[in-house]
Amino acid sequence: MSNVTLPNTSSAKNNILNSATKLSVFKPLSVFLALRYVRSRHGNGFSTFISASSTIGIALGTMVLIIALSTMNGFERELAHKLLSIVPHAELMSVAKPIPNWPLRVKEVEDNPQVIAAAPVITLTGMMQHKTQLKALEIRGVDAHLETLVSDIENYMVEGNWQALDNNSTNNGIIIGMGVAKKLSVNLGDKVQILLPSTNIVDNNSKKNIFAAPLKRNVKIVGIFKFGGTIDETLAYISLTQAAKIKGYQPGETQGIRLKFDNVFAAPSITRAIAYNFNHYVYILDWTRSQGAVFNDIQMVRMVMFIVLVLVIAVASFNIVSTLIMAVNDKKGDIAILKTMGASGKLIMLTFIYQGLVNGLLGSVIGGALGVVLALNLADMIAFVERLFTLKLLSADVYFIDHIPSQLNMSDVYITMITALTMSFLATLYPAWRATKVEPAQVLGQL
Repeated sequence: MSNVTLPNTSSAKNNILNSATKLSVFKPLSVFLALRYVRSRHGNGFSTFISASSTIGIALGTMVLIIALSTMNGFERELAHKLLSIVPHAELMSVAKPIPNWPLRVKEVEDNPQVIAAAPVITLTGMMQHKTQLKALEIRGVDAHLETLVSDIENYMVEGNWQALDNNSTNNGIIIGMGVAKKLSVNLGDKVQILLPSTNIVDNNSKKNIFAAPLKRNVKIVGIFKFGGTIDETLAYISLTQAAKIKGYQPGETQGIRLKFDNVFAAPSITRAIAYNFNHYVYILDWTRSQGAVFNDIQMVRMVMFIVLVLVIAVASFNIVSTLIMAVNDKKGDIAILKTMGASGKLIMLTFIYQGLVNGLLGSVIGGALGVVLALNLADMIAFVERLFTLKLLSADVYFIDHIPSQLNMSDVYITMITALTMSFLATLYPAWRATKVEPAQVLGQL
């Protein structure tokens, strides 16, 4: 009998592994096995359910997080472009003596490249009376022309003309908010009385604690604006000349200078830099003092929603752990055979990592796509729901906007999807590591 030479077993195993590894440059063995395992698990109903639930959970969490961040971006935009179009970005208010020669000071301030415009302002606090009705007001004395450079109040006029402040021949015109007009039951052209604290200085020290009689001024309503929120119920405008007479200022004097910046979120630092070079003792005021609570609330809600929805994504991602543990238990025989053929622990681990990442990748991509589509159309969708059910989610009488805003930033989409993929990757590590601990001798001995 002729001798038959048996092939070297070790060499044959290595050849099989090498040929499998070189299946394709673009499909390593670990990816090839992971995709086969993903397709094969569709036969197991419970495993398929757990896998699908993790994918759906990741998709929903990603989608809702993108929508939530877009909504917070929208509120930030409305805060910057609408609310702060009326509220001063910053004001330099005199400490004691009025600011002299305000036209020159305005020009000096406007030389700063970050300042869009500046305008004089005199603030008064008082009461408006019409018949038996009284309403507390913040009254701003402004130059009608320059005020339009730092404020969009002219765009919110619903009755009368903004320029009537300076055009009024008797110089006693006043522009009020719609809320004030409703409270006092007044209309355009009506005459009302404003009560202001006395500005007279009492020289007799013994009489300093005596309440002086309020100053009374008769004014005519020459305009009504409607902005929304509490501003309509607390704000009124008179001419700078009229306010200066009430305060007892000389011509060219003003109480403060209002500033408008190109970057509203840098207002505190810009205001401090301007005040440092301002040749007058002034209080430094910016919008973060008066409206900062609104901005802080938006940031707090953004952070809370981000944390909550990231935890939702984390819970959905860790369903991958259950899926992979069942997959490892189901594929112990395959793992043992691969190990006997010389497969490294790295190859085994990568196989199950890739298998788990399929869920995370599908969930993040689907959720990201749905989130982008819904965020771009959120305002229209909510408006449709409001019309369908005849309801209003935001009231302009309470808030400064009457709709749900949305502004999609692609950076939020990328961060959300990367977060979902990272959590999916972390969820695969333990089951994949457990797969490398399978002992071929024990498993093959039980087959």
